[in-house]
Amino acid sequence: MSDFRFSVSKLITLVFFMLPFVAHAAATDKLKAFVSATHSAQANFTQELLDKNGKRIQFVSGMMQFERPGKFRWEYQKPYEQIIVGDGKKFWLYDVDLNQVTVKKLDAALGSSPAALLSGSNEIEHGFNLTDQGMKDELDWLQAVPKTTETTFSKILMAFNAKSELVVMELHDTFGHRTVLRFSALKNNPSLSAQQFKFVPPQGADVLGE
Repeated sequence: MSDFRFSVSKLITLVFFMLPFVAHAAATDKLKAFVSATHSAQANFTQELLDKNGKRIQFVSGMMQFERPGKFRWEYQKPYEQIIVGDGKKFWLYDVDLNQVTVKKLDAALGSSPAALLSGSNEIEHGFNLTDQGMKDELDWLQAVPKTTETTFSKILMAFNAKSELVVMELHDTFGHRTVLRFSALKNNPSLSAQQFKFVPPQGADVLGE
């Protein structure tokens, strides 16, 4: 389970920027418009990890928030508690059950992964090739393929509903695993407290990293 918990930190920064989009536009246009117009967002989510045969490995749920550039908070509530915070400079991962904190420089944590989409830059196509995938199950799909091979993900799929909201994200890694994120109760540009993006290690917690 510890390996899965750590892998979560590679995923959460991929989605803290993508929520409601402009209506009556292709998925790629919706993505670009959102990145340009959205300063903050909040949503509930579920996250399902599937192996290459489609068998469920893990299922978790929680709530996420972000404020661009580079600030985000993910609270995993079930089946275990975990908090991941980006304060603009550092990346914090707190495992409540283990009472353990992992901290890194934010840039080092993001690296050249698809998290580059969420770094605060509006130049989405700099690191990814974006293509519209058409309609499926009444959802409008977009595919993002990284231009570099220095990433654990081979592609990312995003699906938008009739209201032009991002409701599903599928992250395909190089090992054949698929992570499916589903969003609900989306709020675009809410007013968020600055305290949500600050993290102080709890007293007595083991702190690993910088």
